[in-house]
Amino acid sequence: MPRGRTIAIGTVAVVLVAGAAGGGAWWYLHTRGTPQETAERFVRAWQRDDLTAMRAELGAPDPAFATAYEAMRKALAVEDTSVRLDRVRETGDGTGQASYTATLKLKNIGEWSYSGTIDLSVVDRHWRVRWSPAAVHPDLTGTTSFALKTSWPQRAAITAADGERIDGGDVGGSVQQIAGYVGKATKKEAKELGPSYEAGDPIGKSGLQATFQERLAGTPTTEIQLVGPDKKKVVKTLGKIEGKEGEEVRTTLDLKVQQAGVSAIRDLKKAAALVAIRPSTGEILAVVNNRGGFDRALNGNYPPGSTLKAVTAVGLLAEGMTPGERVTCPKNVTVGGLPIRNSEHAAYGAVSFSDSFAYSCNTTFAPLAQQRLGAGKLLRTAELFGFNQPLDIGVPAAKGSFPRAQSDAELAAESFGQGRITASPLVVASAAAALADGTWRPPTLVTSIKQKAEPQPLPEGVTSKMHQMMSAVVTKGTAKGAGLPAGTRGKTGTAEFGPQDDLKTHAWFMGFRGDVAFAVIVEEGSGGGAVAAPVAADFLRALG
Repeated sequence: MPRGRTIAIGTVAVVLVAGAAGGGAWWYLHTRGTPQETAERFVRAWQRDDLTAMRAELGAPDPAFATAYEAMRKALAVEDTSVRLDRVRETGDGTGQASYTATLKLKNIGEWSYSGTIDLSVVDRHWRVRWSPAAVHPDLTGTTSFALKTSWPQRAAITAADGERIDGGDVGGSVQQIAGYVGKATKKEAKELGPSYEAGDPIGKSGLQATFQERLAGTPTTEIQLVGPDKKKVVKTLGKIEGKEGEEVRTTLDLKVQQAGVSAIRDLKKAAALVAIRPSTGEILAVVNNRGGFDRALNGNYPPGSTLKAVTAVGLLAEGMTPGERVTCPKNVTVGGLPIRNSEHAAYGAVSFSDSFAYSCNTTFAPLAQQRLGAGKLLRTAELFGFNQPLDIGVPAAKGSFPRAQSDAELAAESFGQGRITASPLVVASAAAALADGTWRPPTLVTSIKQKAEPQPLPEGVTSKMHQMMSAVVTKGTAKGAGLPAGTRGKTGTAEFGPQDDLKTHAWFMGFRGDVAFAVIVEEGSGGGAVAAPVAADFLRALG
């Protein structure tokens, strides 16, 4: 009995001690989990936007719960949420409070941080979140919502390589096409750009203005506001994020080269285009169109005609031919059933390979392509010059298309730039730049753009030989009478297009002089040597 009585007294003493320790101890002994654990689970779920997991921590459902977080995310265009739990404490029997700091990354604006609290209580022996709109933000109520008010900085400039602005109305039409224009945002455009934009805000609508909209526009100074039920009356300004000035977009255009191109084609009666490139870098120096709203210099899809013979010649030189090797240039040949002739039905008999190039002998190149290259090697050579390669210059630009020949007849046509091959003056100018430098480089208009295509060296030993052969085009071949300045190397092209019973021709000339490579096309011109090469001569003379 004494032993039993002693035990009973001890037991009562334990209970009394536990009670004396305060109400908090009683709750810890009878409640599962801790307020810290509940708060941590809740804010982790908030960070990953997991409303289901957040809802599981609530002590009681609230119909406004999901709406409050979704409305905040939408109104502020929250891209990322970070919540730091600062302190969790008990505030009384079965109640507690968690302090937090939330940092929201807002699209097009920046980061906004604020502090708040989350109330906690014990419900059914578990610590739960006692939720109200104030858990989202201390000032949020059931009748208020978030809104943004923005103030945009002055738009940054688009410039030429020397820093001169090219986004004003005083520049030529070709440059305006590249720079693009600014107009008022539609509701759809504003929605796509993000919450800092409203319908009517100035945005880039075309060209570089559209491509670099966010860079040029900068970041607006933004007020985060609470508005009333009408969504208009400002209840309180919660924070302010300072904006950032836009950044200049500098192009590679050289206005001296651009003006030389303009003077060369401006007065032509037929539609024409010219593109100039710096061979050593791939930088675009000039893009010129003489008429109409279509940017044929960058987006024209033309057969390149005999300018493509330079590609075929590189393939043949890589296979072991030499400029002095003897070949034949008859009046007519047939390859794969395709009858082939030269321009003006010319025939030159036995000539050097270099002379057949200078005289632009279709009847030489078609059989050689069949005998020594084949469809695969010709295709691979063309792709060294950027054909079938993506172009990323900051504005729309059509890539050169060079399908693999499906027959000997098509291979023959491709050897002198016909068949299904298409190219813009930009593509042909970049090929000319590769011939000048020995490496094809993706044409570049804005150097900050990361190119998808990689530079590609031409086969070893061909560059100097091609320079010799392209010089012969100017001194003794199809461009002899064009008046091209000394030191010019190039290739003429007369590209047929249209139905067989009504064939028309485009006139091409591509080449280089010094560190300027170029391509000229005159639509429905009679011939490259007679029409396009003199335009190139005017261009080069204007450069000085």
